[in-house]
Amino acid sequence: MLGLGLLGRGVNDAKFFAECGAQVLATDLKTKEQLAPTLKKLSKYKNITYVLGEHRLEDFRDCDFVLKANDVPLNSPYIAEAKKHGIPVEMEGSLFVKLAEGITFVGITGTRGKTTTTYLIYDMLKTAFPGKVYLGGNIKGLATLPLIKKVKAGDIVVMELDSWQLQGWGDIQKSPHIAAFTNFLKDHLNYYLKVSKTEDEAMQRYFNDKAQIFSHQKENDFLIIDSDMKKEITKRYQGEIKSKIILPKKTQIDGWKIKIAGEHNKKHILEAIEVGKLFDIPMKSIRKSVENFVGVEGRLEFLREYKGIKIYNDTTATTPDATIVALKSLGVNAKGKIPKKKKAILIMGGADKNLDMSALIKEIPKYCKKVVLLAGTGTDKLDGKVPGKIVKSLKEAVFEALEGSQKGDILVLSPGFASFGMFKNEYDRGDKFVKIIKNLK
Repeated sequence: MLGLGLLGRGVNDAKFFAECGAQVLATDLKTKEQLAPTLKKLSKYKNITYVLGEHRLEDFRDCDFVLKANDVPLNSPYIAEAKKHGIPVEMEGSLFVKLAEGITFVGITGTRGKTTTTYLIYDMLKTAFPGKVYLGGNIKGLATLPLIKKVKAGDIVVMELDSWQLQGWGDIQKSPHIAAFTNFLKDHLNYYLKVSKTEDEAMQRYFNDKAQIFSHQKENDFLIIDSDMKKEITKRYQGEIKSKIILPKKTQIDGWKIKIAGEHNKKHILEAIEVGKLFDIPMKSIRKSVENFVGVEGRLEFLREYKGIKIYNDTTATTPDATIVALKSLGVNAKGKIPKKKKAILIMGGADKNLDMSALIKEIPKYCKKVVLLAGTGTDKLDGKVPGKIVKSLKEAVFEALEGSQKGDILVLSPGFASFGMFKNEYDRGDKFVKIIKNLK
């Protein structure tokens, strides 16, 4: 296993193979101390050995196969070494697809909104088909491979698929039977620029990975996209789309009582509705699922009202586009207009992803009465273009944000940057924020 990590997927994959009786070698650049929570969960398995704090070329020359984790570099010398010696390289999601038979796969990708769309589709389908629907893919704390012990022919697996996981689908020349592609925005340049000469080339590589969600579909498969995404695909994709394209109708949710905020989420709801319709779920049941859906943690998640201040956790906003969406969703009045008296208090900042922040810098003054900046390499590059105090801890950020706040204000953690440096990952950042907010007195 190349990559063990802290999010839980590597833990569950290692457990799966160990429980199947395999001799597992797990290697990770993180040290034993950094991986302590993961190692504790695997301590009872004696058939797992570890190489930590480094990777060794010799470990990739004599094994049955290599299970590659997400975000392993495209030019990894270890993957190259495995291939040089004829060792198969697998990814957990695509390996599951190879092993599972008779399953209908519903896949969701996009730069933003894929998790919300995935969970809504999953909730909708599991209500309609109890005991036959499973959740997999890029879900916090969840591994897909162990589902092989549960699924049977005729079941449905709903998978959130990021660009890294879709690399695996491309390797096996497969795409989900039903695919939703929410949007395509600038992201992960810190990953793709390492093997690209220009930003345009990096973005095309990123799109090429994303395109695996539909590029191997067949004539009886479906691709659900909005008109903007159709234009993006037409511009970037050079192949033939064989599947049936579905463009959701905006008017079908008029009058519905939707709990999740933002115009962007209406688009995701519309895509989820089309999936429900493909499974012949009655519109009455679809509407009930949509109106009961309260969203996903870390994505414009309402936490509480504290002294008249509404507080939201948007920790998964790791790009400037995502933070702009948060401000537009929360920083307007009931009529959708920006009020003269600004009410938004923004906590942002973090690690650099080589993304252009200029659009966000222009939008912040329109919505925000106050900004607090988390220290990090990305924050350093703002170079004073966003007025706000730079703080060294999330707790300090919260108290600085609340200083001088008033009843009716809105406080949102929507960083616009990656979390590395101050936090283990964006989920760790969100968990710490939630704990701080819950303990406010």
